[in-house]
Amino acid sequence: MNKIIIITAPSGAGKTTIVKKLLAAMPQLAFSISATTRAARETEVDGQDYYFLTPEDFHNKIEAHAFAEYEMVYAGKYYGTLKAELQRIWNNLQVPMVDIDVKGALSIKEKYHDSTLTIFIAPPTLDALRVRLSERGTETQASLEERLGKARYELSFAHEFDEIVVNDELERAYAEVKALVQAFLQNT
Repeated sequence: MNKIIIITAPSGAGKTTIVKKLLAAMPQLAFSISATTRAARETEVDGQDYYFLTPEDFHNKIEAHAFAEYEMVYAGKYYGTLKAELQRIWNNLQVPMVDIDVKGALSIKEKYHDSTLTIFIAPPTLDALRVRLSERGTETQASLEERLGKARYELSFAHEFDEIVVNDELERAYAEVKALVQAFLQNT
């Protein structure tokens, strides 16, 4: 059975750090590169961090049913998981590690049912999340408020995930997620 591991969290909850640590420690996992219509940041590489698509290309792929899931995550900015990306990883005899938003995660879980493990990384509090996002230095006041509003919304779905891990201390949260992933991979 082709398995999928999905990790999601509000922006700033530590998801990316945990995912990178898992990928470094577990060679049987491979990062599933998402597609997006947003512009690449300075340090991002097409085909490595994301597949950066024009809105037209993205919509053509929607019409061709090329996505396992897709969402408009922020106004005018689409993100999605390409079926071909999951297949590429399975063809390498690895398990896709999908790092996506809440709605996308639940959409994949609905399609792939028992072959998925969904983990929601929660911040200890919304105040702690505000501090983490502010310390990044990448947010305007408006974008900070947008991300916090989205975080409140996303937290309302946490109960729909297989597991919830509170990231109050990174190493402990990472160890908990790693143990959940290892247990899931051992079950056939």
